[in-house]
Amino acid sequence: MFKKYLAILVAVIGLTSSAIAGSDGELILKKNNPSEVKDCFEGLNRATFAFNQALDKVIFKPVATVYRVLPSPVKSGVSNSLDNLSNVVTIPNNILQGEFKKAGVNTGRFVINTTIGILGLFDVAEKIGFSEYEKEDYGQSFAKMGVGPGCYLVLPVLGPSTVRDTAGSLVNFVGGDPWYNVTVKNETQHFDDVHYYSSKVIGGVDFRAKNYDEIENLNKNSIDFYSSVKSLYLQDRQQKILNSKKIINTQNDSDWEEIDTQ
Repeated sequence: MFKKYLAILVAVIGLTSSAIAGSDGELILKKNNPSEVKDCFEGLNRATFAFNQALDKVIFKPVATVYRVLPSPVKSGVSNSLDNLSNVVTIPNNILQGEFKKAGVNTGRFVINTTIGILGLFDVAEKIGFSEYEKEDYGQSFAKMGVGPGCYLVLPVLGPSTVRDTAGSLVNFVGGDPWYNVTVKNETQHFDDVHYYSSKVIGGVDFRAKNYDEIENLNKNSIDFYSSVKSLYLQDRQQKILNSKKIINTQNDSDWEEIDTQ
């Protein structure tokens, strides 16, 4: 019943926000300006950030250090599989954003890479001419509908977010993520919750390893590491919402939310 109410709420938000904001890129840009996003819960956020840093020091950093020395084909295969799996969230969000052509392309990518690419280990779709893959999530869809980011949040383990992006993540856990549905929720014959949570942990390690040097340098050279991460995250989210190709310093991975929503 809750899922039905949530679906209705999302639909109403979408219709209302579309009527107000339409496809006005300037309005979306203004709403998602990093300097305009308030840190309403800074004290709690900093405490959570410190907890996450301690967790990173004990778990993610050591594991990422080992992961980095694995052969390149192994790391590429893991990254390709995670990207392929994230299609199950990207495709419905392509549709929500009215990007039907991209939804079709990503569906083709998913089918080809899951089958011929052996569960996504190999990006066969790219080799045969499919366009570059771009991840989409419910937070981005809400933004395209005109929903503002709300306050900045730091979530335990999951890291930087906003009220809107956290709501987008919640949609995943109540039916928006087919991978969650066939593992944790329904535990099908071939998959169970271990597969889902393992993919989350592996995604976190993969993200940490890809950004290992950048994160370490940012931590070392920042006067306030917390503020630097916040600024970087908000800039990255703004550009993803606008589908911008601009490169952000110290951020070389495709998605800050690898650990969070995919």
